[in-house]
Amino acid sequence: MANSKATELREMGDDELATRLTEARQELFNLRFQHVTGQLDNYSRLGQLKKDIARIETLLRENEIAAAEAAEAEADAEWQAANEARRAARVSASRKNEGETDG
Repeated sequence: MANSKATELREMGDDELATRLTEARQELFNLRFQHVTGQLDNYSRLGQLKKDIARIETLLRENEIAAAEAAEAEADAEWQAANEARRAARVSASRKNEGETDG
């Protein structure tokens, strides 16, 4: 997995990000294993992968928060609409009752 840029990652969907995260974690595991056995030549790749993993996890969390906020806004809008409907029904019933008592 090449060093990922945040702009590239932002264009990906959650499924693709999850796949990239799995691949990065697997590569990091393999590099750590090589490091322990003395076979690792490029130590800087460890740091690059850690940063890539952090970027991907951050983007996944941002997407999760955005989805939760959208769901909350939708629920608030539904509640507001229901509240307005109940209010209109009460006003209508009140006006109807006033008309019956006046006549």
